[in-house]
Amino acid sequence: MTNTDIPSVLQRIVATKKIEVQAARDVLSLEDLQAQVLADTHPRRGFANALRAASTQENGVGIIAEIKKASPSKGVINQNFAPALFAKQYEQAGASCLSVLTDRDYFQGDDSYLIAAANTTSLPILRKDFMIDVYQIYQSYLMGADCILLIMACLDDAQVQELHALSIELGMDVLIEVHTQSELERALALPRSDHNIYGINNRDLNTFDVNLQTTLDLKNILIDALAADADSSAPKALIVTESGIHSSADIRLMLDNDIQHFLIGEQFMKTDHPGQALQSLLAGLSADE
Repeated sequence: MTNTDIPSVLQRIVATKKIEVQAARDVLSLEDLQAQVLADTHPRRGFANALRAASTQENGVGIIAEIKKASPSKGVINQNFAPALFAKQYEQAGASCLSVLTDRDYFQGDDSYLIAAANTTSLPILRKDFMIDVYQIYQSYLMGADCILLIMACLDDAQVQELHALSIELGMDVLIEVHTQSELERALALPRSDHNIYGINNRDLNTFDVNLQTTLDLKNILIDALAADADSSAPKALIVTESGIHSSADIRLMLDNDIQHFLIGEQFMKTDHPGQALQSLLAGLSADE
């Protein structure tokens, strides 16, 4: 994959991220960061396993509820942003996991938001950021992240293999995000692992248009590929649909197509009470049955 294959918005973000990582390295060396990780004995909370457990519940739905202050396309989404409060609300409302944006320059996130959420709830947490360097994987571990996001659109094969292997070595799960068939094929070249979660992003990263059909098209390719080389004892593949889930009807559409896991952020965060928005969405799902 060449740099010109990367959507322009991601090119800008990756360029900024390289500067950010180097600045962090100048303050704390990779070796010193690794030493801190070795001294940290906090167990991970099992992000992938929490989604598997959700599959067996009455409605079979696993919600990754996102804590996100802003986005490049929408600007500030939540004016009364309170990450610790929202984390607790989501937990009480029935979320299976959390996703916390930590990117500063484009999403107005911060590492402290993830730390606050981890200290407030027992839910497993995804660090939602743009991972391009092993330094960030070690950082994420020390923040208390249970899962790492790897976006195929902004990583070459060597990078994604290195970051994937290190995350699993540290006991973290990996959400491998794709939004095209070619990205999915590259993702499928990664080693199979119970730590793998496959995220299908319905948002076109060039145009920002959202189409739920993206998940429906790619999930069949993914399921067929995984089934071809899985033994009968392997856990069912975890597939998460991302972006564009706004209603219980959207969730029902996905459930009818064997998609049980959802990453939802903006739909909740644009309200004054994100936890209540999640609760209402799940209640609407029950009413549809």
